[in-house]
Amino acid sequence: MADARRYHKLPDPFAMKRGGLLHGAHVAYETWGRLNANADNAILILTGLSPSAHAASSEDDPSPGWWEAMLGPGKPIDTRRWHVICVNALGSDKGSTGPASIDPATGEPYRLGFPELTLEDVANAAHEVVKGLGIERLACLIGCSMGGMAALGYMLQHPGCVRAHISVDTAPQAQPFAIAIRSLQREAIRLDRNWNEGRYTDETYPERGMSIARKLGVITYRSAMEWNGRFARIRLDPEERPGDPFGFEFEVESYLQAHARRFIRHFDPNCYLYLSRASDWFDIAEYGEGSVLEGLRRICVEQALVIGVSTDILFPLEQQEQIAEGLQAAGARVQFVALDSPQGHDAFLVDIEHYGPAIGGFLDMLHDGL
Repeated sequence: MADARRYHKLPDPFAMKRGGLLHGAHVAYETWGRLNANADNAILILTGLSPSAHAASSEDDPSPGWWEAMLGPGKPIDTRRWHVICVNALGSDKGSTGPASIDPATGEPYRLGFPELTLEDVANAAHEVVKGLGIERLACLIGCSMGGMAALGYMLQHPGCVRAHISVDTAPQAQPFAIAIRSLQREAIRLDRNWNEGRYTDETYPERGMSIARKLGVITYRSAMEWNGRFARIRLDPEERPGDPFGFEFEVESYLQAHARRFIRHFDPNCYLYLSRASDWFDIAEYGEGSVLEGLRRICVEQALVIGVSTDILFPLEQQEQIAEGLQAAGARVQFVALDSPQGHDAFLVDIEHYGPAIGGFLDMLHDGL
């Protein structure tokens, strides 16, 4: 298969927020569309925890991307107008340097020797990519889920480098419910005996821990309304049930198992732990003397779209309202869009019918102002 993935070398050493240093590090990214002569039509997308930089198909890689319906010619993020960059998060295992990468000092994987990772580090690494592409100021910075938090960190640490912002299903800090869920996910991985303090191999891989962690995540990514409408109390056919007396009996259990099976060998457990903890650590109130609103007021952009969904239990709508209020207080012209999609937190990935017009309309307005 063709590969559109490119790599950007980070400064050596690359300094981390909590004191660590990375040597010989890089991040993976992909691009779509053309940068114009003024270099003022660039959009940067920062992703959620698990996606790669492959947000959409391209000539170099025609396979569908994780936001395929949103990004491309004639789509809401129209690559005939915009030069779009998607960066794989520092700390991930999808091409960027992370715990699964080789530590040049030892010749072995970093594992738990990887420095403590924050979303500010993720943001700074992405900023290095943008600078390396010759872009002084982004037309728009789009942050989805975890990437939305990283986007807030990006704008705080690099004032004046972003003209407009689209905040998608994110938060200025993790609330106790989200922290509790992620804590359980990390505990499930760490309690798997195959995790072995991060020293697992392909032969001894913490499948059970990763499976439980993924199932917990999937449950919270959708809403109770979605689960009820999709599965109700439908039972599996007798021949589909395992012999275990406490085995799967309902279709929803089988669905979660299939989802976990597709994930567990496609994301490194240590990378998952690091990025999950980084999400819990992020708190914009650190930049506002303990106040979320004051932290947000230190962000300087001209325009912003803040979009969320009422059924999101991980990043509740009131947190989207906080972001909108804070950016408006900072002087931005803010559009706040609250959707009623039943898909919960994952709605931005699947409910393109509603998210597309909101994002596309905002970008059309932004383009007309260039």
